[in-house]
Amino acid sequence: MKQTKLPSISVVIPTLNAASVLDKCLNSITTQKYPKNKIEIIIADGGSTDATLSISKKYHAIIVQNKLKTGEAGKAVGVKVAKHNLIALIDSDNILPNRHWLKDMVMPFGDKEIIASEPIKYTYRKNDPYLTRYFALLGMNDPICLFIGNYDRYSYITNKWTGLKFPEENKGKYLKITLNHEPIPTIGANGTIFRRSILKNAIKGANYLFDIDILLKIIKTKGEVKIAKVKTGIIHTFVEADAGKFFKKQLRRINDMSFHKSKNNREINWEQSFLSKIILFTFECILIFPILIQTLIGFLRKKDATWLFHPVACYSTLFIYIYGWIRGKIEPRESTRDNWKQ
Repeated sequence: MKQTKLPSISVVIPTLNAASVLDKCLNSITTQKYPKNKIEIIIADGGSTDATLSISKKYHAIIVQNKLKTGEAGKAVGVKVAKHNLIALIDSDNILPNRHWLKDMVMPFGDKEIIASEPIKYTYRKNDPYLTRYFALLGMNDPICLFIGNYDRYSYITNKWTGLKFPEENKGKYLKITLNHEPIPTIGANGTIFRRSILKNAIKGANYLFDIDILLKIIKTKGEVKIAKVKTGIIHTFVEADAGKFFKKQLRRINDMSFHKSKNNREINWEQSFLSKIILFTFECILIFPILIQTLIGFLRKKDATWLFHPVACYSTLFIYIYGWIRGKIEPRESTRDNWKQ
């Protein structure tokens, strides 16, 4: 695609005390081989007290206030002020892996049927901290998705980008996927690009933008959507080398899910859609050896000692989710973002 024909892009990044990761994220965006006048960067900040805002200003980002602090609220705020034809939802702990990433990602939009594009994998780098490597190889940020099948990035354990089946066409540099039934993969975060009109319709005055609900909402009304899985990756530094942060993120995930379900804010119903597979996940954890087999398969396909974290990730998720699910039934509440930082 010629420079003059490249579409304009609004990059929406929610932040809250993200100084430790934001500089690398913004540098990877501003050094893209893409017309500078066709990129706007919107930082939806939840009240950072570190250097997040000064870093954002260094890269000439547009800064808007996110009073509700959460990432989902930040995305809603950012999308509301976005001006360009395409909107890229990029998290502050994402890094674009090469300088032609944006060009690769917007190329599928030459097909008018495509409403969104997303990288097909997380970029693996052998010198990253062990948790960043583990989740890049696993292909998801929550190991329970491996068991229920709704992950959306290539996994070395399954050799697939998702465990769900949908019609797909190989278009060379990307796969054209027809999403035509529920449930669907967790498409929407970490470098997903949408047509602006899609996100604007998804918000309609709402205070939250749940990225993985967007396509599901369209399927419920129109029957199907077509998206591109681009044959590229994105770096997700996730929780670096701190397992404690992973445990906290899992607790926040289940707390927020229970809270927003009680408020009828979500399109997806995890219990209804995946109950049998969640029970299977619990059963396989009890048996132990299915988890060990997965660990071995992953190691044989990509030899990295980080696979030893797989049993820890699975069992901690099981216990945290059981605790969070029970608490959510008694008193659903959103996790506090007080003292939050990346």
